Amino acid sequence: MSDYAKDYSMPELMAATVAREIRDGELAFIGVGMPLMAATVAKFTHAPNFNMMVEYGAVGPAPLRLQMCVNCAVNNERAYFAGSQREVMGAQQCGLVDVGVISGAQIDKFGNLNSTGIGENYQFRVRLAGSGGANDIASSASRTVIMMRQDGRNFVNKVDYLTSPGHLTGPGAREKAGLVGGGPQAVVTTMGVYRFDNETREMYLEKIHPGVDLDKLKASVQWDLAISPDLTETELPTEEQVMIMRTLDPLAVYLGTGRQKLTGEFEVFMKMFEDSYHPMLNLMRSKGMM
Repeated sequence: MSDYAKDYSMPELMAATVAREIRDGELAFIGVGMPLMAATVAKFTHAPNFNMMVEYGAVGPAPLRLQMCVNCAVNNERAYFAGSQREVMGAQQCGLVDVGVISGAQIDKFGNLNSTGIGENYQFRVRLAGSGGANDIASSASRTVIMMRQDGRNFVNKVDYLTSPGHLTGPGAREKAGLVGGGPQAVVTTMGVYRFDNETREMYLEKIHPGVDLDKLKASVQWDLAISPDLTETELPTEEQVMIMRTLDPLAVYLGTGRQKLTGEFEVFMKMFEDSYHPMLNLMRSKGMM
C-alpha cells in the first residue's frame, strides 16, 4: 500500500473514504463529480473488478476521458452495456445495484435526505436541485453511501422535505413501505464518518476527521448524537489515491473550487476534458487495464 499523503484537501479525504466503501466485484450507481472521483479511485486501487452504472444508460464504462456529466456520451466508452436511462433505472429498481452514492442538503438521524427545498410546510425559501435519480437509488440499492457537507444547519431533527428515504422512522419502516433496498450504511461528511445502529437505525459517529473538534462536531447536530465507544480518526488518503484524483481533476473542478474559478472560462473548462485523455490512458496502462 502507498504511504499516507501529507498534502490532501477535505474533498480528497472524503472521496478516498467513500472509495473504501466500494468493494471489489460490486455494481455501483455513480453520479458525476465527487462520487465519480471516489469510484475511479476504487477502480484503480483496491477494487479493479467493480463496475459503475450511470444514469446515461451505461454499465461498466471504462472511458479514456473524464466524464463531463451523467448525460455525457463519454460514459458509453468501452462499456459492457450501452442502453438507456430507463433500462439502468429499471435494473436498479429491481435491486440489482449493490451500492449507490448520493448526497443532499439536509439529513436526519435516520439518514433521510432532502435535496428539494429549504422551508417549512413546502413553502420553500430556497429551491434545490431535486431528486434526479437519488430517490430511486435510496429506495432500491442494497446499500447507500451519503456524501455531504456538515455545517451546523443540515443535520436536522426533521428534513424539510423527504427527497430520498433513509431508514424513514426507524426499525422496520423501510420494509413496511415496500422498499427493496437496505438503506444508508455510511455518511461521509466534512467532519466525520457515520454509521447506523442495527437495532435503532439511528446514526452514530464512527470516525472523526483529523483536526476536527468533537464538541464542535456535536454542536453541529440537532439531535443527541451517539458516539461510538471505539471512536477513531478517519484513515487518511494515500499518496496513490491523491495522485489519481489530481491526475483526473487537475483544476479541482470536482474536488475543490475549480468550478467557481472557471466561471466564464468555457474554453479552459472544455480543454480540461480534452487533456484528460493521456493521463487516463497512462493510468490504465500502469494498472494493467489496457
